[in-house]
Amino acid sequence: MKVRAARLLDLAAIEQIHREAEARLSAVPPPARLWSVVSQTLSALLPLSQETLLYVAEEDGSLVGFVQASGQPVSLSVSAQNTVFQVLNLCVSGGRDEDAVAALLIEQLCEQTARRGVNRLFVRVRRDDGLLPCFLTQGFRQFATESVMYAESPRAAPAAPPDGLRAAKGRDLPQLYHLYRKVTPPSVAQLEAPTYRDWRPLQIGTGRRELVERGEVVAWYRLVAGDETRPATVSVMCVPEAALVEELADHVTAAVQSGSSWCSLRHYDALMIDALRGRGFSILLHQVLLVRELRLREPVAEQRLVPSFG
Repeated sequence: MKVRAARLLDLAAIEQIHREAEARLSAVPPPARLWSVVSQTLSALLPLSQETLLYVAEEDGSLVGFVQASGQPVSLSVSAQNTVFQVLNLCVSGGRDEDAVAALLIEQLCEQTARRGVNRLFVRVRRDDGLLPCFLTQGFRQFATESVMYAESPRAAPAAPPDGLRAAKGRDLPQLYHLYRKVTPPSVAQLEAPTYRDWRPLQIGTGRRELVERGEVVAWYRLVAGDETRPATVSVMCVPEAALVEELADHVTAAVQSGSSWCSLRHYDALMIDALRGRGFSILLHQVLLVRELRLREPVAEQRLVPSFG
């Protein structure tokens, strides 16, 4: 078996492997299948684009698996300056030794991204995914868990907007980064966005943004409207104060109005998880967030003071 970069002629086989993986999810509830399709980003299969890396495993002339990763954020081109990559897809053809094929693909991806100057590889894996042990044996470690929450029709309780609510503007980004560092455990922030410069590109995107300012920014949310094929997407940051969390949950749920929506929240967002569950959301699935360090950073050598005479 060999692993190589994907070519245009491989696209049909790659899509077939992806469809097979999707079909194996047929036993789980439809919302979970929907989330899987979105999170695995089938539409992002662009092997010759500068925005993604795609490698395939080949045996006896047939493709038996593929792995895909992209720079963070995806809109940036792959270059030596992209020091963080996200694994988007890892699929193995049915009937193959999943662990063996996946291990070769992950090894190739780590080797090639390290050569490009990438420091870290991140991946989201369903907690019940059979590939999770493979990632762990390949040097990935868990740094957070994530609950994907889903509601067919959220229940919006009549409530006044939170005091201090206003539209978020570009000049608010430094304050929002301060909020991010305040609500995110240091062990997570140091991996994802240790500096404002690392965090700011992650804010690229569309949607309605509002924040709550009470002397300082204490809450923020973004709502990306859905359509007939995709639920609305909600992102939230809020200091862990019960009253504020309840107010923000009411406002966000009312902003969604009607129709399905989902929201991904981390293990340290327990108050918001409980608040949304009380407004019609349920936990669709749990994901494990993993990271692999590709380069060990050596500490700066201590400079000793040397006595000077004369």
